[in-house]
Amino acid sequence: MPGPSTPSPAPATPPGSQLTVRRLVLLSIPAIVIGALSAVTLWGLNQVADQLETGLWTNLPKSLGIASDSPWWIFAVLTFTGIAVGLVVWLVPGHAGPDSATTELAATPLPLSVLPGLAVVVMLSLAGGVSLGPENPIVAINVSLAVAIIARMSKAVPPALIGALAISATIGALFGTPVAAALVFTGMVGEFKMGGSLWDKLFLPLVAAGAGSVTTYLLGGGFGAQSPFDPYGGPQAFDLLTGSLIACAAAAFGLVGIYLFPLVHRAFHALRHPLLFTALGGVVLGLLGAIGGPITLFKGLDQSAELLADPSAYPPGQLAIILLVKMAALVVAASAGFRGGRIFPAVFLGVAAGLLGGALIPGLPLSLAVACGILGVVLAIARDGWVALFVAVALVDDITVLPMLCIIVLPTWLVVTWAREMLITPDDLARERPGARLPWEPASSVR
Repeated sequence: MPGPSTPSPAPATPPGSQLTVRRLVLLSIPAIVIGALSAVTLWGLNQVADQLETGLWTNLPKSLGIASDSPWWIFAVLTFTGIAVGLVVWLVPGHAGPDSATTELAATPLPLSVLPGLAVVVMLSLAGGVSLGPENPIVAINVSLAVAIIARMSKAVPPALIGALAISATIGALFGTPVAAALVFTGMVGEFKMGGSLWDKLFLPLVAAGAGSVTTYLLGGGFGAQSPFDPYGGPQAFDLLTGSLIACAAAAFGLVGIYLFPLVHRAFHALRHPLLFTALGGVVLGLLGAIGGPITLFKGLDQSAELLADPSAYPPGQLAIILLVKMAALVVAASAGFRGGRIFPAVFLGVAAGLLGGALIPGLPLSLAVACGILGVVLAIARDGWVALFVAVALVDDITVLPMLCIIVLPTWLVVTWAREMLITPDDLARERPGARLPWEPASSVR
């Protein structure tokens, strides 16, 4: 899956290795361990972030006699969050790892000394209302921990395989099902240098993802379907046209943010110091949040449920404002030095785009309209058709939309296939500021 949510293909075992039944059984043990530990790490990070969020958005404003949805409080919290994240990136050992704008979902293992700072800035961002999800940082944390722990316990498990299993386990934990991991890894296993069939190559990643998703379920988490709509029912030929229009328009809207991304990143990083550009990012996010309201804050999963709970409460004009504010917030958050992923905000944008499309095109069932909106935005940002299809169907909880989406994804893919990805490349960094890296930048940031 190329793009910001894509694991970089890497051999899961050394060239020439064969996946015998005995080897698969033996390697299933570390795969289960990695899956469970990855889910626990994600759960723990979310628990701390949730407690901090309750303090910032419920307890503290209540004690001060301030409404938590007040524009001034939204501005203050996001500004504070930007300053706090900037201080951690500047002063904490490891500087919270590489800029998430420059990384894909997969990551090379980080030194363990980097992980505390990375975890702190992710929890601050999640709690403070920043429009990013936890996916990129938690994958980096889990890959680093898994390699450090498993490699020391057993030299028989290749580090590349450990990293692949941690990625798969974290995806399974994030979505509460191994299906998403299976879809991601189906596109990768062809490049794994090992023998065996497709399912031989998928076996261990699915074991890890299954262990991660089961552990997440036992801990009370999961992605969760959120749609209140009636099932779409039988496919209608005219809906292919209207659904394609919504999906293609949503994808094109996503591409607008993607093409603005390097320009905004360059503007913030012209300040050169993480405290300055991340604090400024917090100020801008605070202004955007004050305009768009609480529904435009945070990673977007709970806010998607809020939109879907009562679509009639959001007229087209308000949905358009929500879309513009949230897209701006995503681009700013991803550009200004915060650590986080872009997939969960993309899902929220897709929900809003689908509701807007359904309001503008009478007669199109809202379940299909929302699924098409999610398909378009996620396809643009994740650049993976399988994942876009999975998220669209999972969120509306309506399998009857799948046959239509399998066709609608084709013209939508033509909209995005030759566009740039939502990723700051080494060439982008070189254009921003040629020369040596600054002291707080990781060695991987080549300028």
